[in-house]
Amino acid sequence: MSNLETFLWVAFPWLAIAAFVVGMIWRWRTDQFGWTTHSSQIYESKLLRLSSPLFHYGMLFVIIGHLMGLAIPKSWTRGVGISDEVYHLIATIPGTIAGVAVILGLLGLLYRRIINRSVYLSTSASDKWMFVFLGFAILTGFVATVATQVFGGPHGYDYRETISPWIRQLLILNAEPQLMADVPWQFKLHVISGFTLMAVWPFTRLVHAFSAPVGYVSRPYVVYRSRDSHNPAGHAPAGWEPIRSRTQQLQDREAPSRGA
Repeated sequence: MSNLETFLWVAFPWLAIAAFVVGMIWRWRTDQFGWTTHSSQIYESKLLRLSSPLFHYGMLFVIIGHLMGLAIPKSWTRGVGISDEVYHLIATIPGTIAGVAVILGLLGLLYRRIINRSVYLSTSASDKWMFVFLGFAILTGFVATVATQVFGGPHGYDYRETISPWIRQLLILNAEPQLMADVPWQFKLHVISGFTLMAVWPFTRLVHAFSAPVGYVSRPYVVYRSRDSHNPAGHAPAGWEPIRSRTQQLQDREAPSRGA
């Protein structure tokens, strides 16, 4: 293999994975306040309510499909009685539907950011680059699916003979770049764009994908109280003053007026 091919199918993926891991650790240790989606819902919500669920739920199924296709060897699916023809249908039809949902959702989010001036002005430079890398990875994946799976004959291209074992060997530091030699260019472009997106991931708002509100169910209630009309001007009660003690103080101040 040429030096370029060795770089693309060995060095570049490892560098992207290293950038992802180190970048995520650095981002968490230095910018936890920036670990957010930078929500723009306050500026516009109608298009967001339509496009965001379409994109995120579609993306969830796309990720599940990628994990199944790359992590599960062909021998395993055959071992449980799933033929190659059935697997092809299971992977292609839902995958195409999920891809359409992701693209429609992404187009809606992009349209919203371009058309709505307030949302556009709140879009940072990193957000713009994020949309470029994310959109390219999604587009190349959809093109690869349609070109080689939907219109690639009755069985499509069997990536489980090449790409899947290549990436599994890559992750155990036993790279076999020759497996990628005869892969269709559509898949090669998608793989490169995918690892590029992984490399820039920690430095964009995409970090929010690794946040889960696990503490939400056990956090204390947030107590809202109306302004105290009996509180004398200039007196600010202690923020953590016990509720019973505070109530008793109010009753004590009201007692003279009731007696009069």
